[in-house]
Amino acid sequence: MNSLAFDRGLHYGDGLFETLRVADGVAPLWDWHRERLLAGCARLGLPAPDDARLRRAVRSLSRLHRDSVVKLLWTAGSGQRGYARPSEPAPRLLASARPWQPLPAAALSLRWCATRLALQPALAGIKHLNRLEQVLARAEWNEDYDEGLMLDMQGRVVAATAANVFVRRDGQWLTPPVAECGIAGVARRWMLDTHGARECELSVADIESAEALVLTNAVRGPRQVGRLGARRWRADAGVRRLRRSWDALFAGRP
Repeated sequence: MNSLAFDRGLHYGDGLFETLRVADGVAPLWDWHRERLLAGCARLGLPAPDDARLRRAVRSLSRLHRDSVVKLLWTAGSGQRGYARPSEPAPRLLASARPWQPLPAAALSLRWCATRLALQPALAGIKHLNRLEQVLARAEWNEDYDEGLMLDMQGRVVAATAANVFVRRDGQWLTPPVAECGIAGVARRWMLDTHGARECELSVADIESAEALVLTNAVRGPRQVGRLGARRWRADAGVRRLRRSWDALFAGRP
């Protein structure tokens, strides 16, 4: 029964994941990743992983590549057929790593996605394993675009398929709330906690009229958007400052 073939994460998406960037064996944003994972466990009613065990997994995998992207999956473990969990679930940790590859600094090209995100406050914010909405959205385009922006069922902007979104309006960075759907990204938290960003409901018009548009995730950090439909944005000094601040986290500088 302990076989991966019976794993509830595989069968039902019953579990969580974290994807983190490791530089020279160090994960600078580890504490925030761990906090989000623990919050997800509490939300799903899963036993929390031992911090020392997680750190050992990250440390072991980071030896494979000097700079890497580590993915941790914490599933509800194996179980009988059916949705009910075992009375005493035994969660399973699955971990993998790939070398981190820097991307070109070119501004991103975006489109709007037809697939919308369902409203589900019970799952909002956490990185649960069911990502079929994002899979469907990503299937909408080929290599003509770098990313797609997604709306919720009420037509409000939520995020990109694999990143949070920030607009700058009157000099203030704004990002949609994630109380009903979407992910509370680690790079999003970095923007909120260290760069004065704040949450604000955003419409399509807010996005297209922004002074600057940025996508963030924990692997790539802040990246400037240069094109969305007919709208174009020039290279922006404020975004460059964000980029330097992010890069310093992974270069051993304060």
